[in-house]
Amino acid sequence: MDDAPTEAYEHTEHAEHAAHSTDKFVPLVAMTIAILAVLAAGVGSLETIESGASTAAKTESVLFQNKATDNWNFFEAKSLKKNMYDIAAAQGGPKSEEFQAQAARNEADSLDIQKRAKDFEARSDDALEKAEVHERRHHFLTVAVTLLHISIAIATIAIITGGRRWPWYTSLVLGVIGAVVAAAAYAA
Repeated sequence: MDDAPTEAYEHTEHAEHAAHSTDKFVPLVAMTIAILAVLAAGVGSLETIESGASTAAKTESVLFQNKATDNWNFFEAKSLKKNMYDIAAAQGGPKSEEFQAQAARNEADSLDIQKRAKDFEARSDDALEKAEVHERRHHFLTVAVTLLHISIAIATIAIITGGRRWPWYTSLVLGVIGAVVAAAAYAA
């Protein structure tokens, strides 16, 4: 939105033109444009927030999945050690009992590690679900803000064409649709 800093000046210019008009319809259209601009700014901000939240949740999901992977690798290492101690204990000898104890310790450790890995996987899945919710909202809000910007442009046509009513009515319909789509982003 490179033109965002100048958008307010455009709305001010429309308001000034409306103030000098003798037609009561033109100030009404100018007020409509101002209201639509405020709605578009608010929805645009929500769109940015949802986009950032989606990115953050996806990043969190990746971090949890990395931690789960690390724990699964550690689990595999402990399982290999346990199996090696089991083999050594099965051979018999003076350290057989020590090898059995090491095998039991590695098995207990691997169960704890497996639990942590599953926990990280669950947290990763939860974060990914949150990201999808934010992304869905972002898509709705993108459509809503686009409709609101189009409604502003069409309302401007009502002023430019000397007070024709159909562009203003069209802008009102598009503005309402944009507001409904924005509200739908947070429904369900």
